[in-house]
Amino acid sequence: MRLVTFTVGNGPPRAGALVEGDRKVVDLGGKSVLDIVAGGESALEGVRGLLKAPAGAALERREVKLLAPIPAPPQMRDFLCFEKHLLQAFKAIGRTPPQAWYERPIFYHPSRFSVCGTETDVPWPAYCEKLDFELEFGCYIGAPGKDIAKERARGHIFGYTIFNDFSARDEQAKEMAGQLGPGKGKDFDNGNAMGPCLVTADEIGDPYRLEMVCRVNGEEWGRGNEFAQKITYRTTGAKPKDLINEFRTSPMPRIAVTVDMIATGTDIRPVEVVVGEGSEK
Repeated sequence: MRLVTFTVGNGPPRAGALVEGDRKVVDLGGKSVLDIVAGGESALEGVRGLLKAPAGAALERREVKLLAPIPAPPQMRDFLCFEKHLLQAFKAIGRTPPQAWYERPIFYHPSRFSVCGTETDVPWPAYCEKLDFELEFGCYIGAPGKDIAKERARGHIFGYTIFNDFSARDEQAKEMAGQLGPGKGKDFDNGNAMGPCLVTADEIGDPYRLEMVCRVNGEEWGRGNEFAQKITYRTTGAKPKDLINEFRTSPMPRIAVTVDMIATGTDIRPVEVVVGEGSEK
């Protein structure tokens, strides 16, 4: 099942499901995608019933605007998971990775209020000269839990999405010297782009078999398929529909979640966005 949040014209956001090869959207009524995730299997059964409606009840994809699957996740976590990615990032600023990264999963909280959907512009921050993005694989945590053993972690994933994590990289390099984590380097309008849909875990099957491809204006810039599963490093319960980014295999049986949104990091190298001659930021 491929769940979406959409609008029609100036109307309010509504929950829907993509059907017929993603060419149409079925309106799921008054519930939000957040409500569906919180409702678990019983809510999904209700959605399956709605999807049995005649095709005429569906909207054409071109008639709607897709927002992020969950426009304002209750929580987001972005984990730094892939060593290759880490080594490249630290090399760019003349440093080596900290030992702590090898000892525990490291994450920060992206701004859940800076989320946007597919085909949405990301304004270039006025204080930034080097803007880049990272292609990541996101998952939404559905079933609540705490200190979950890693062999049971997959059962807590409700579904997956694509996540593009934007960074004002020059600003981030300056503020990280304060050793408190990213600020304006990550926190700006539409800096967390995700979608177009939330694909339920039953449709994905084994996430390790998936391959992600990064294209810019139709040109392929990167490709990879690494997905190491670690749900989240927490000691307290999380709120429904949080978003978590980047997993890393770890012997620590930590996970405490109630629908967090997690997005996987990628080993695809971040790319600098270049402003072409005659264009504006």
